[in-house]
Amino acid sequence: MDKIICGVDEAGRGSAVGEIYCCAVVLKDTVIIKGLTDSKLLTAKKREALASEIKDKAESWNIATASLDDIIKFNVLGATLRAMTRAVEGLSVKPQLVLVDGNQSPTLSVPVKTIIKGDLTVKAISAASIIAKVARDQSMIELHDIYPEYGFNKHKGYLTKSHFEALSKYGPCPAHRITFAPIKKLNETPGLFEFI
Repeated sequence: MDKIICGVDEAGRGSAVGEIYCCAVVLKDTVIIKGLTDSKLLTAKKREALASEIKDKAESWNIATASLDDIIKFNVLGATLRAMTRAVEGLSVKPQLVLVDGNQSPTLSVPVKTIIKGDLTVKAISAASIIAKVARDQSMIELHDIYPEYGFNKHKGYLTKSHFEALSKYGPCPAHRITFAPIKKLNETPGLFEFI
């Protein structure tokens, strides 16, 4: 009997806005899904099509998020690892091995192996990367409807030049991560926020 392997990845950890999305996916080795890779290398349209196919073909998948409060309380890494744990624990199939993109392990009751750039080489991690990214991007589009002046629908909360300019003009909104160094600096010294 094949070992039940789960892939785990996150989306939004490096963003300055909103929740971090973590996804766990159990995919059988025999399942064929063409085009799996790091979600950042795919177009939005391709990601959405793949996310739908992954959900149909996976043995199990689950998303958990790290809230703004989690990020403030536990820091970005700590909040991410906790959300990864919840994502795995929420699967309908219990994995026997969890493969995580990167070099940091969540705390789980089953063996965990970290794989740097695993989203490029392990299909279950790629699948998790894609589902997490699609879900988080959707949340950024919804946030854009509430705060259109920041352009969240385009940069998805990452600190691009246009995002810096909006922050300089309007200051942070309630969805910004106030512990993120550039946001914290802006709060401490209004008007001295420049794109570097």
